[in-house]
Amino acid sequence: MSLQSNVLDFTDNEIATYRARTFRSLSELRLRSREDAITFVNQRGFVLFWPAQGIVMPSLWVATAGDRPVADAHDDPGHICWDWKDSLLGKRIWYYARVIRGKNTLIALEALPYFYTLSPNYGDPEHDYLDQYHEGLLTLEAKQVYEALLREGPLDTLTLRRTAHLSSPESASRFERALTTLQMQFRVLPVGTAEVGAWRYAFVYDVTHRHFPDLIVQAGRIQEDEARAYLLRRYLLSVGAIPFSHPMRLFGWNEIDMQRAIRRLERDGYPLKRGLRNTQSAEEWIACPEFLSS
Repeated sequence: MSLQSNVLDFTDNEIATYRARTFRSLSELRLRSREDAITFVNQRGFVLFWPAQGIVMPSLWVATAGDRPVADAHDDPGHICWDWKDSLLGKRIWYYARVIRGKNTLIALEALPYFYTLSPNYGDPEHDYLDQYHEGLLTLEAKQVYEALLREGPLDTLTLRRTAHLSSPESASRFERALTTLQMQFRVLPVGTAEVGAWRYAFVYDVTHRHFPDLIVQAGRIQEDEARAYLLRRYLLSVGAIPFSHPMRLFGWNEIDMQRAIRRLERDGYPLKRGLRNTQSAEEWIACPEFLSS
């Protein structure tokens, strides 16, 4: 890295070298056991389950199988991460659901309250969803799915579809969209699997506040700017440096949210760096001090 005209330039190779360590794509850093996977998620704060196009984040797959496409072959050694994930559903070891950009995400319990603070939950999950529905911010299908779980308790996917009156073939896509929305809003999550359906495999879902009863109180102690600052710092520690706009797309923030998160980090004494330029990009980049000193 070199400092020229007060602009710090860095190469793609320097970014790749940093991420090879934090993403654990190096062969000597690969995950070998379920305990390794738990440690990895706790270190990073939040990771994807599978890598996703257009999202720069660590993933359990890459940390287990290396930086290669997800294999179609069921017996690929990398698919052991599927067993780790399923065996820990409902164990309250981490939080697993479709969260970031609607993708399967693993969140460390330390980071979970910060995500929940920024969710559309206001401390009364038994009733808040109705306000959101009446304001047109929650679909009828999402309301039906959520109410089925509130009323009946944990349900496997097939039973949930029937109970929510969405079991017809033409309602399949609407059910999946509703389920994704509710997961992204931290209202429901998978807590186990059941041997049902043609594949003898389906998730069992429950409402978040019942499965994590302390989460509302934990999140209530955190301010929104504090939550965004925390998530931004943890994200930068994983990726090292990133274009300024990327965290906003990742977390669904606007520029005001992003600027407030940065100011909060600065007030807290975290020396985040701005105004950086990558050698092959004209967009402003931001970086964590750990990357600049590596």
